[in-house]
Amino acid sequence: MQGIRNLFRTSWSSSQKLEGKTVVITGANTGIGKETAIDLAKEGHNGMSRYRERSSCSARSDQELSHENVVCMKLDLSDTKSIREFADNINKGEEKLNILINNAGVMVCPYGKTADGFEMQIGVNHMGHFLLTYLLLDLIKKSAPARIINVSSMAHQFGSINLEDINSEKSYDKQRAYSQSKLANILFTRSLANKLQGTGVTAYSLHPGVVQTDLWRHLNGPQQFVMKVVSPFTKNSTQGAQTSIYCAVEPSLENESGGYYSDCAPAKCSAKAKDDDLAQKLWELSCQMLSITWE
Repeated sequence: MQGIRNLFRTSWSSSQKLEGKTVVITGANTGIGKETAIDLAKEGHNGMSRYRERSSCSARSDQELSHENVVCMKLDLSDTKSIREFADNINKGEEKLNILINNAGVMVCPYGKTADGFEMQIGVNHMGHFLLTYLLLDLIKKSAPARIINVSSMAHQFGSINLEDINSEKSYDKQRAYSQSKLANILFTRSLANKLQGTGVTAYSLHPGVVQTDLWRHLNGPQQFVMKVVSPFTKNSTQGAQTSIYCAVEPSLENESGGYYSDCAPAKCSAKAKDDDLAQKLWELSCQMLSITWE
């Protein structure tokens, strides 16, 4: 059993420094986003770093995130007005943005819509991060070499993109909607990598592992029972953050872009996740729904 546990609990460390670099992490108030932020802000590990996250640290009185190089800002990914305000503050307040980690998300929640009328899971997990990346991209390009990291999930393997009903208005299954949003994360990453060739900006997507986080709260009775059974083989938040950290700082990835990672190594994704035609159609639909022009 110990060998099986170790298989799912890969750790990673590096002497790579982030001195003088700026990092933005969404969802850094809890779970793997918080652990990613703590690690990147550690003195003596990744040096001087700054990051922005989606909720108030001071309101939480969280000593672990009390660091001179950590600044917390409000961001509601279910509201494009909030996203635009957040991005405007970053663009005006920061001279550079070296690493953007699109980490925040919702999972298998009851049907609901964002402030802009998107189904909640595709709206937060994909549309919100799509718009945030778009709004920050000029600053990211200016800061090259830079990286964009999208936290996806192995659940993408069970997903498909319903271009005719992206908001699941005709029928809703919370697992399928979640899988669709995680597949969208990988397709977005592939498109980004293609469109950013030659800019010095690279993009990565990843599966953090099956992690014990607050995202489990919407699972139903039988699903909760299954998760309790497999919980000895799952990761805690610190272990779940390792692949995000790896994609953020691993030197060997400097000349790689568009890949999918798990357990701090390249991983296989589904055939649909490698469909560049589908990725382009999703890109165009996303731009249309967000009323933006992004070639």
